[in-house]
Formats: sequence, structure tokens, C-alpha cells
Amino acid sequence: MTSSPDPGAAAQGGAPMPGGARYEVFAHLTTPNSGLYRAVMGVFVRAKEQFRVHLRPEEVHAGLPEAVRPTAVDPVADALTRLHAWGNLREDPDTERVTAVEDFYRRRHIYQLTREGEAAERALTVYDGALGATGALQAVALADIATQLRALLEAVSRESPDEAVVHLTLHGLVARFAELADNASAFMGSLQRTIDLHDADVDAFLAYKDRLIAYLERFIGDLITRGGEISALLIELNGTGTGPAPAEELLWIAARREAADAAPGQAPGADTPDAERALERALEQWRHRWDGLCSWFLSTPDTPAQSQRLRVAARGAVPQLLRVVAVINERRTGRSDRSADFRTLARWFAQAPDDDARHRLWRTAFALHPARHLVVDPDTAERRERDPVPPATSWEEDESITISPRLRRTGSYERRGRARKVIDRSDERRYLAELARKQAKEIAAARARLATQGPVRLSDLGELDPAAFGLFLQLLGDALAGWGHGTTRTTATSNDGTMEIRLSALPDGRTAIVRTPDGTFHGPDHLVDIVDLTGGGSR
Repeated sequence: MTSSPDPGAAAQGGAPMPGGARYEVFAHLTTPNSGLYRAVMGVFVRAKEQFRVHLRPEEVHAGLPEAVRPTAVDPVADALTRLHAWGNLREDPDTERVTAVEDFYRRRHIYQLTREGEAAERALTVYDGALGATGALQAVALADIATQLRALLEAVSRESPDEAVVHLTLHGLVARFAELADNASAFMGSLQRTIDLHDADVDAFLAYKDRLIAYLERFIGDLITRGGEISALLIELNGTGTGPAPAEELLWIAARREAADAAPGQAPGADTPDAERALERALEQWRHRWDGLCSWFLSTPDTPAQSQRLRVAARGAVPQLLRVVAVINERRTGRSDRSADFRTLARWFAQAPDDDARHRLWRTAFALHPARHLVVDPDTAERRERDPVPPATSWEEDESITISPRLRRTGSYERRGRARKVIDRSDERRYLAELARKQAKEIAAARARLATQGPVRLSDLGELDPAAFGLFLQLLGDALAGWGHGTTRTTATSNDGTMEIRLSALPDGRTAIVRTPDGTFHGPDHLVDIVDLTGGGSR
């Protein structure tokens, strides 16, 4: 139901908005009494959840929170009338309590939510929820997506897939993926705001930093391993291009089940039957969802996968956090902060009692004071007081001034005292240098261990120590991030440019096992060629 606004709607923010009068249901948000209007609409939303459709003004008044509840019912009745004029509520005569003819002439109404008003409240709920969402990097969602993809691959391998199972699995897959994408986006946005607003509570930020870095590193590791598994499953479901893709068959099954429930007569006069139009719409929606899932995990020659961009953003957040911590530590050790100094100086100027004090503060702060190296004895001061010298007098024309012999001899009026003791930090520098040499040695050993001296199978790498295995995972993740649909060979370089990996698919379907002191790594076997670009392990 769409009603014309009352004459005072324009003055209260209810002027027609672009798109027609149907958007006037949002007019109550910009009125001076918007808090009461929001509370009244909240009463109707809660009543509908309890299957109560119609409400009287006194019932609405009783259901309002005490903080916004007026002392009388009349303001609530006026608010209901305005909401009815804007189209949020439907107004009907209240005939249940009529006992005499005179009651028909009294103003008695009951109200209920309109379709437009309910839609506006749902939109506001989503808006408020989106503003308050902080999001999360859900490593568990990655495992769930991989599990559901394996279930779809198993279902499509059967001669007659169970349509109900396929439809429910696809629904669960899309819902889990949408939750993962939305939460990741919200988390990265809130993370950037946390980094930008670190000055709000330094102690809380420092305590939060270590947990956040560990959280990011754990998710990045899961994204590398699970992302590669998900990419392989998606490539298998998309097919090799020589025949019908298994994913297309799954999407047709889901679209047919949804089209079977389509209501008839949605487009009267159309040439295409309702069932065919519903099937086309449903299939188009499922293809769009599937393409979105593939673009999140599979790269193309022109566009990197969204998961790869998320990994880069998460990795970039760690150095940003460390830079913020460095700035905080510098400020805590007493190093100069020019902006803080100027703010303090501005407060001192504001608190100065008079202009003379402000001038003295200015001369002291910016060294704009008289030349203190000039010696003025009492006789000179008395003579100057008796016969003042104008400020514009040239030094050439005025009498000479005695200069301190120390200034003429040393160039400085003040006696130089003993220099402050310099803190000896040679031990700390030696420790850091030794630590850097040790880390460089471990990384060089890991590079030499991983250099394959030619193409080998992943299963032939043997046991890797923790440092070599960590470097291997980074290289493998970079290579799999560029593995798109139909890819059989890819090349990637490490972030520091010291290692290059060339990965090629193998048709035998064997499983590679790489053992480490912390556990065993399993995955599809590939042909791999790892090259140390620094020359330390090159052939």
C-alpha cells in the first residue's frame, strides 16, 4: 500500500525521493522525532514475530522502551498517523470496541505493517548489522568448502545423482562461501581501521598485536594448503573442456528443483511458459554463483584469484602492524613527536595570562630573543634608559657594544661543559648481527636443500627440516595461486626473488608424501623444478 504523504511531510524530511513515493517509507529516519518513529516500528516488527498483526495506539505505547516512551498516548497516536502517511503502516477503523452509535464518530484505528514498511525495517536491520560487523578469517570455512566440493564430485560420479543431496550440498556450499567472502572483507576493513586508530589505546593495541599476527599467519597457512586443494577440486568439476563439465550437470539439477516450485503467472502475456522462464532464471543464478566461487580460488591469465589477493592483503597487514609498534616504541622512549609538541605549545599559548607572557613564550619556543652574547653593564643600561636608541638605528651609526672575549676566542659565549655519557649498545648490535647471520645461514641452507638440480617428483623430495619445509610451502602456495582452469604447468618466484619453482601436472594421479619432524604432508604428485636464483644451489 502506498499513501500520499501528509502536507507537513516535506517540512519533516518526507519530501519525495528519487525513484518514486515508495521510498517515502524511509522519511521517518530524517525527522526531528526519528527516535520515536524507529521505536514504534520496532514494536510492530516484534509483534509480527509473535504473530500479532494489528495493534492499537495504547498497545504500541505500552510496548515502547521506557527511554523513549511518552507519558501520554497522544504523541504515539500522532506518530502512527505520520507513519501511515509515509506508507510504513496501514490504518484501519477499529470496530471491535464500538458499543454505541456515538463510537462510530470517534477516532479509533488499528495499525499493521505494510509490505513497504516491513521491507524498510529489514533493510535497516541489514544496514545496522553490516556497520557493526567485524568479520573473521574463517579457516574452518575453507575446510567445509573442500568437504562439500568432494561431496559434489562424488555425487556427479554416480550414474544417477541424488537430486535432493546435490541441491542441498550446493546450497550449503554457496552459503558457506558467501559467509567466508563477506567475513573476510569485513575483517580486512576492520583490521585497517584498527591499524589506523592505534593511538586510541596503546596498551590494548600492543596486547592485541601478538594475537593478531599469530591469527593472520595461521589463516595464511590454511589458505595456502586448503586453497590449493579447493582449486584442484574446482578444476576437476569444471572438466577438461573435451566433454560436458560435471559442474554444469550439478547446476542443472539445482535449477530444475528450484524451477519446480516457481509460482505460475509471474509474467502474464509472455510467450515463454512459466516453467521455462523459471528454469532459465534459476540456471542463470546458479551459474553466476558458481563463477563467483571459481573466481575466488582460480586465477586467470588476466585476473588473479580473490584468495590470492586476500593472502597478499593479510601478509601486508603484518608489516603494517610492526611499523605501528615501532612508532609506538619510539614515542615511549622519549623521541620527539613534532605534532604532539605543537599541540602542547598551543595549549600553553591558550593558557597564557596576557600578551606579554605569550611574547615571552614565543621567544623561548622559537629562539627569537635578543642577542645574549652582547654585554650590557649597569652604566650602559642607565644610559640607554636616559637616552633611548630607536630600534631602526643602524649598528654603524650607534656606539659600539662590548663583546665577551670568550665569544671572540671560542665562537661561543657559554662555557662548554662535559658531554653527556653515551650509552654503549655494542653488545646489542653484536647480538642482532649474530642473529641476522644465523638466520641468513638457515635460509641459505634451506634454499640449498630445496634446489632440485632438475625436475623431480614431489614424492622424491624426501624429509625436510622445518626451515626448508616452510620455504617449500611458500613456493608451492605461490605456484598453486596461479594455477587456473586447464593449467598443466606454471612458474612462480618467491617474494624476495631468491627462489623459482616450476610446477607441472602428472597424469598418473599418484599422491606425494613429504615428511617433516612435525608431521606428514600429503597432496597430488607433481613434477617440480626448484631453482636457487642466488647461485648458491644452482646447477
